[in-house]
Amino acid sequence: MRVPVLLVLDGNSLLHRAYHAGAAEGHLAPDGSPIWALRGLVGYLARAAAHLRPDAVLVGFDCPVSSARRTSYPGYKAHRPDKPADLTAQLEVAPAMLAEAGVCTVVPPAYEADDVLASAAAAARRDGWQSVLMTSDRDAFALIGPDTSVLRVRNGGFDEATLIDADGLPALYGVQPTQYRDFAALRGDPSDNLTGIRRFGATTARKLLSTFGTVEAAWQAAPDALRAAVGDHAAGFFADPAAREIVARNRRLMSMRDDLALPGLAAARLPLSYATVRQALRARGINLGPSLWALVDGTPPPAEADQTPELRPWVFRSGLKARRDPIPGQLSLF
Repeated sequence: MRVPVLLVLDGNSLLHRAYHAGAAEGHLAPDGSPIWALRGLVGYLARAAAHLRPDAVLVGFDCPVSSARRTSYPGYKAHRPDKPADLTAQLEVAPAMLAEAGVCTVVPPAYEADDVLASAAAAARRDGWQSVLMTSDRDAFALIGPDTSVLRVRNGGFDEATLIDADGLPALYGVQPTQYRDFAALRGDPSDNLTGIRRFGATTARKLLSTFGTVEAAWQAAPDALRAAVGDHAAGFFADPAAREIVARNRRLMSMRDDLALPGLAAARLPLSYATVRQALRARGINLGPSLWALVDGTPPPAEADQTPELRPWVFRSGLKARRDPIPGQLSLF
């Protein structure tokens, strides 16, 4: 019996990536409003659906008005400059546009898209579903498990996306999914203004966790064993009491809530109404046709509908496979 699949998108992460990827072209609606990031976000959703053929889709966005993490730690993301006005404009309308298109969309009060990903993965697991979390951020790697994979979109767009499962993560980072949060806590996350322990980059963090398994076990280890694993300087900083405070803070802020109230999986089910999707997109000057096939009636378009060749084969990082081979040109949507 086939296990159903839930595809969950980090709306903020992917819209940011689409914004920067399409800024040179700068597509505008007839009224002059920017739409290239919105168009790119829908493109990511459509292409992922064409590859994975999910049974349901859900998109999460950061709450734009409050942040529980910033309340807990005022320095959280405090260093980030103001967003460009044309990016802010597209972020503001993206949730409503997707909801109008019939896509299950969640903007949780005080929390972030990462929390939606974690909560959706937990909900899928409880119902016996598999989930694929699509994002350009690495935070979601901590959510990988037997029934949860991460589709990471990097520089180069969807053609460079990598689907990472529980077997693939150790090959990439040398740590298990259950170790990833501590891996990140040790080295910090400059993008969120979270410093790590001095002398702990990815390599040193990996060495510590591969040797001791957990941060707690490393703290309990003999000093000689710690120095042998990570070197004298890193061992000294790790043994400093301040290191425990840094790790505790980072763990707290990097932990994703998996208990948010979300719509039931039935509300996220495909297919969407083609007419509803087209109307919602056209209302904002976005015209997409055959590329939406996997979101609507599920019938691949004829090959002649898209003659743009795929630039590079899409990479699966072991485990989950596409349920249907792509037709020629299927992945080149625009």
